[in-house]
Amino acid sequence: MELKDLIDRFSDTEENQGKAIFSTLFIAANKLQTIFDSHIPDISLKQFMLLSIVRQSEKPLTFTQLGDLLGCSRQNIKKLAGVLEKKGYVTIQQSPTDARALTICPSLKTRDFFQKDFVVYQKELRYLFEIYTEEEINTFFHLFMKLYAGIENLEQKAGRKEGESL
Repeated sequence: MELKDLIDRFSDTEENQGKAIFSTLFIAANKLQTIFDSHIPDISLKQFMLLSIVRQSEKPLTFTQLGDLLGCSRQNIKKLAGVLEKKGYVTIQQSPTDARALTICPSLKTRDFFQKDFVVYQKELRYLFEIYTEEEINTFFHLFMKLYAGIENLEQKAGRKEGESL
């Protein structure tokens, strides 16, 4: 089966288009992870995303807060942070506002990584989006941000009692 066949098969109704969008999000995420994991030395794409959020934050965030931002569990953040700490990219510290919580703080190695090595990945991101016009990027951005409202809706529906259908 070719990609064109799948596009033709799922372009006939709104419901099928929704299924195709969902599938495409999953496939695109896997392909991007594979590409970036093979190009970023020393860290995975998931570790890179965690570093990016930690670096952009104005204050140290807890594992739970980082999990909420990245769409994964506190335990996954703990595992990613542990690997990054062993590699010297972050330190894990007790939260200054909650003695029960841990936070992740970037190290000098993280600063150096973003100042020196990150330039390569910025170029690759430009390759990813160079096929779009400025207007298409703007539209894509707004539609993708709207996807978060749909995800929140799905989360609320999934939070209903077990046994009830979505």
